[in-house]
Amino acid sequence: MLKKIDASELKIGMFVHDLDCGWADHPFLRNRFALTAETEISRIRDAGIRGVVIDCGKGLDASNSPTLHEAAAATEAELATLAARPASPMRVTMSEEIGKAAAIRRQAADVVRSVMADARLGKAVELDNVSPVVENITASILRNPGALMGLLRIKTKDDYTFLHSVSVCTLLVAFCRSRGLPADSTYEAGMGGLLHDTGKAFVPDAILNKQGRLTEDEFAVMRRHPRDGYEVLVKTPQIGAIPLDITLHHHERHDGSGYPDRLAGDGIGEFAQMASIVDVYDAITSDRCYHKGMSAAEALRKIFEWSKFHFNPTLTQEFIRCIGIYPVGTLVLLESGRLGVVSEQHDSSLLTPKVNVFFSTRSKLYIRPEIVDLARPLGFGGGDRIVSHESTETWNVDPLKFIAIS
Repeated sequence: MLKKIDASELKIGMFVHDLDCGWADHPFLRNRFALTAETEISRIRDAGIRGVVIDCGKGLDASNSPTLHEAAAATEAELATLAARPASPMRVTMSEEIGKAAAIRRQAADVVRSVMADARLGKAVELDNVSPVVENITASILRNPGALMGLLRIKTKDDYTFLHSVSVCTLLVAFCRSRGLPADSTYEAGMGGLLHDTGKAFVPDAILNKQGRLTEDEFAVMRRHPRDGYEVLVKTPQIGAIPLDITLHHHERHDGSGYPDRLAGDGIGEFAQMASIVDVYDAITSDRCYHKGMSAAEALRKIFEWSKFHFNPTLTQEFIRCIGIYPVGTLVLLESGRLGVVSEQHDSSLLTPKVNVFFSTRSKLYIRPEIVDLARPLGFGGGDRIVSHESTETWNVDPLKFIAIS
């Protein structure tokens, strides 16, 4: 039986099934092993890991802890309380925006690639080249946030470093807009998101693209990138305080377990706290050279669990409201047995998005694609509900084929 426990409950003799820290590198070569020494427990705690899944069939039990299924059910119940929220109306449909979003994605990735190349050569960042990208991303988010955010979920291992920066910019802009923040602060946050990983220009490719887990020395090199990026940007004329803070502190954690300055709580700037959530969300949903990305819906549930320690809980809840419990592009199974891809969020409830259904799991046959508005009753384009989110790999589905149909 698998159980979810806090790292403070670990004992010698327990069998670790999973170190629940998809956002962090940990000091172990594997995720599954028997605890045989107190030093191993100390290393888990020192790495900032709080949640651990143990296998009671292979080691000691934790009698008062919930099973993995019970812990997941509790998370779902808490997320359900976030389901109602107002949303800004979209100005254009997904189909109208998707082409423009694709062009913006390409333009932004090229600019980030250029910024990093210049940083390696010791050149200053040209804000005149960066500003139009942030403005275009902001305009796309205002027209239809789901288009660009949906497209940016698709990355290859080769373009991850550049598209990750574009994603963080896009998500931060959407996050700021959702919170009703001023336009100038939203622009500065977007700038910080686009430039936050500039310091990775100085990380050797052998470390940046390593297939396996980093050694402690390699991880020390990687941990220098926030300060290296800050040192580049602080020399940039007219750079704002928000981009600098995001670049330097996007790896800080609410409980003080982050880096480079081990700041905690409100000692971390508001926009850096927002960036830390966005940065982890995009990282764990992306395919990397050393791990397969998880679904957006699963990632949000992980982020929500980790917010008890690592992220600002209030900001985490606002982020989930911003992108939806089932973000655009999520593959879902409906109560009717149909598979569909979330194509648009509903104005008032995160549990009732519009879904483009295309496959019947009962007949095992593809069906004519149809938009189902889960907020509407039966006979009016609705009358169904989401049972679960599904793996696109399991069903061999490319969500991009279905999010733009109106």
